[in-house]
Amino acid sequence: MPACSGAGRAAPRAPARRRAPASKSGGHPMLSERSAAVVGATAGVVAEHAVEITAAFYPRVFDAHPELLNLFNQGNQATGEQRQALAAAIVAYAGHLLAGPGSSSFAPVLRRIAHKHVSLGVRPEQYTIVGQHLLAAVGEVLGDAVTREVHDAWDEVYWLFATALIAEEGRISQRVGADPDRVWRPWRVTARTVATAEVISFDLVPAGPEPLPTFLAGQYVSVAVDLPGGGRQARQYSLSRAPGAGSLRITVRRVPGPAGAPAGAVSSHLHDQVKVGDILDVSPPTGDVTLATGADPLVLISAGIGVTPMIAMLGHTARLQPERPVVAVHADRSPDHHALRSEMLEMGALLRDFRLHTWYESGVGRPAGIGTATGTGATAGAGGSRGESRHSGTVDLDAVPLPDGARAYLCGPLPFLRDARAGLLRRGVPAQRIRYEVFGPDLWAGSPT
Repeated sequence: MPACSGAGRAAPRAPARRRAPASKSGGHPMLSERSAAVVGATAGVVAEHAVEITAAFYPRVFDAHPELLNLFNQGNQATGEQRQALAAAIVAYAGHLLAGPGSSSFAPVLRRIAHKHVSLGVRPEQYTIVGQHLLAAVGEVLGDAVTREVHDAWDEVYWLFATALIAEEGRISQRVGADPDRVWRPWRVTARTVATAEVISFDLVPAGPEPLPTFLAGQYVSVAVDLPGGGRQARQYSLSRAPGAGSLRITVRRVPGPAGAPAGAVSSHLHDQVKVGDILDVSPPTGDVTLATGADPLVLISAGIGVTPMIAMLGHTARLQPERPVVAVHADRSPDHHALRSEMLEMGALLRDFRLHTWYESGVGRPAGIGTATGTGATAGAGGSRGESRHSGTVDLDAVPLPDGARAYLCGPLPFLRDARAGLLRRGVPAQRIRYEVFGPDLWAGSPT
């Protein structure tokens, strides 16, 4: 299901449908003429109540299938972000269908959802469960307005969405070698590096006979842990080292709890419990926001722990394309909170044309802290200042010289992404040359403006 996460055990099979697939035009899924008219007439009211619908959906599906509780991010359930993201995705996909064959704006959102589903082991048959309870939630919220005609039209929207995701997930699984029957593989922690007071890096190698998987700079893995009380949860972490190192590395920030609530369950478990030699369940690397080939200049813009995929991209470029110009922009609370800064400068020193612009809310004049490490072969960077410009306050892209023809990559909190993208567009960077990664539910889905 869109924004559903879970791993089943039965053999893969296509979900049952109650009608033949709708026709396509040039590869674009199309609603039947009758359903298109109904969806067009009711899209406004569904959009108005979309968050209410998804809020009703999750309790329904959890009551009927409590085994799925451990497979959804319960932190995002508590904040309401997951239901907002699901609502946005459904409304955006309906708009995509109504726009007709010329519309391609939803394709990046669909790819993003599909990559996450592959990393979590979502199964085709689970879409049937989700569709049943989602349409029931529509009826619960909208009441008598949901006639049989309205129900069937939105059921068609759902199944076009579901079949598009299933097809894309199949392609991704084949490409990355993901086995739906065995998504989780055991990986051993070989190093634990303290990057800041809130951030720790973990080096990982396969604990079994499987070789290290290939991956692209910018991709992530899912990590599943068993929590106190019997719960099991999975989270996604960007790979914070470039391919070719002989191990994978994730860099984990302890997620603070909102409004005095407990800190993030998985990040706290990794920080407090996981030691060198421990085994973690890890998925194959996935993710569609990856470093483009070619020699175009790069602009890497990050905030907080959003620096992690940028480190992998920078490292890959420094090793294979040292002549490629790179501008890095990073925002953080202070130099002490800036994870992997010294590593960024060390890799930047290998580039012919590199500049780092940092914005700190406080402590601009202080040197950044140095990381500490334990484990086999773990080191922390020595730091440096080559090519760095420090600033106070919030990022101002108008103060950053941008190379012509650049490709930009963004990662950080959603308000930061919106501001950064707007700044790049204002500076003349085309929208198709701007890619973004967001940690957690994509509340920007379908409308990155």
